[in-house]
Amino acid sequence: MARAISFIENDRPGYEDLLRSVSASYSANIIGITGPPGAGKSTLVDSMISELIADGKKIAVICVDPSSPFNFGAVLGDRIRMSQWYTHPNVFIRSLATRGSVGGLNAKILEITDLVRSAGFDSVIVETVGVGQSEIEIAGLADTTVVVLIPESGDEVQTMKAGLMEIADIFVINKSDRPDADLFEKNLRLMIADSGAKQAPIFKTVATEKQGIGPLVKAITESANKNNNGERHLLLLTDKAWQLLVKKRMRDVNKAELKRMIENEYKNERFNLYSFIDTLKEY
Repeated sequence: MARAISFIENDRPGYEDLLRSVSASYSANIIGITGPPGAGKSTLVDSMISELIADGKKIAVICVDPSSPFNFGAVLGDRIRMSQWYTHPNVFIRSLATRGSVGGLNAKILEITDLVRSAGFDSVIVETVGVGQSEIEIAGLADTTVVVLIPESGDEVQTMKAGLMEIADIFVINKSDRPDADLFEKNLRLMIADSGAKQAPIFKTVATEKQGIGPLVKAITESANKNNNGERHLLLLTDKAWQLLVKKRMRDVNKAELKRMIENEYKNERFNLYSFIDTLKEY
């Protein structure tokens, strides 16, 4: 599995043939875990794995980490929190680098997730780098999106709430043993109501102590099973198809060649960027 993921991630010749052979009959749920840095996402995922394994489930975890600025590999600091699972026969964990992607995910996350979910797992957990106004791509990938916050997240929620309220199927207030957790929950409910978004349930957890994890995992599983059928599932598939089409059509666009063409056209005093773009329809 690890080699197949690298095969896809690195655009090796023949990777598309591998994807075409992936079974469409998979039943694994995709659970997206996102939220601001420092919210305890990795610790929460670690606790969720404990709960799911105790229930006899087979789990895959895809962790999207920040990229190294030097070699574009994943910065693996948070993976220490899941080290107990690396040799467990029912757990598969893979870290991916964002490689410059601004959506909190990896550019090949759609393809990799479909590959992993076809391998017989009960659930695939995808943990993102962090969420922001432009980092909400996880909603187009996951059957259920879990947004993890902490009591001190007030200002961050205000900054990113327009997208946040729309993508969350479930909110988690982690580290809820801290002061003002109840007040933050109240304010969060008000923000959800004011935004006009759906009334997503809110769970309070202390992931380091595994408090509140059981009810959370049950709610996530029920939500994912519900969303994996019907209209929501068709919308997700449509969004995935659109993203894959965009990537495929942009594959042959060479930025250096585009720059050369602009340099030639820019010599014309009447150069207009939008007219120039119109000439590239057959590019």
